[in-house]
Amino acid sequence: MPVAILAGGLATRLRPITEKIPKALVSVAGEPFLAHQLRLLHARGLRRAVLCVGYLGEMIEREFGDGAACGMELRYSFDGPVLLGTGGALRQALPLLGEEFFTLYGDSYLPIDYAAVASAFRASGLPGLMTVFKNEGAWDTSNVEFEDGRIVRYDKRERTPAMRHIDYGLGAFRASVFAERAAGAAFDLADVQRGLVATGALAGHEVFQRFYENGSHAGLAELAALLNQKSTP
Repeated sequence: MPVAILAGGLATRLRPITEKIPKALVSVAGEPFLAHQLRLLHARGLRRAVLCVGYLGEMIEREFGDGAACGMELRYSFDGPVLLGTGGALRQALPLLGEEFFTLYGDSYLPIDYAAVASAFRASGLPGLMTVFKNEGAWDTSNVEFEDGRIVRYDKRERTPAMRHIDYGLGAFRASVFAERAAGAAFDLADVQRGLVATGALAGHEVFQRFYENGSHAGLAELAALLNQKSTP
């Protein structure tokens, strides 16, 4: 499956670094974050990605082009003059994505088995899947109730004691989930996920490797430590 990378955010938590460059181009361990993200995806067997971009997205396209240098096929979907939100950006990118695809936040570095996620998604027979990690509030606030292979509650604002897992940052969806929304409308991916939860239609797949991110200065430091360790002989 192709992967839609949601890389259109303003990255306010990383300012002043991101006042002149998008988050995807922030240097981590000597390279732009996106270079590490694409290398990981390639190592896990993915070859096609659609970058949903907005803020300074032209800089990303100039830097990475068609992706040939990374062994990937890259396409770009721009928000345009109005920010569409994560869900609206995916709706706009549908012509480039096909019938089913992964979704990945543009600040997430997720060293897991992507083929296993695809298999779980297809085996579920449901139109959407969320990967979850038993976070117990360790790295961020847990926001998911996960039972028997399904997401039974997902809410970033109203937490419950039963929320022991967290949205890991990788999803899988059928295009029909987004196609029913109006083109050009602004909405969040979380809105779509909560709608699927309400009808019992969002599968869950538990992963056991912690997540890394470049969305904050603390996250950047942790990720740099990991990547520098991997590059050490």
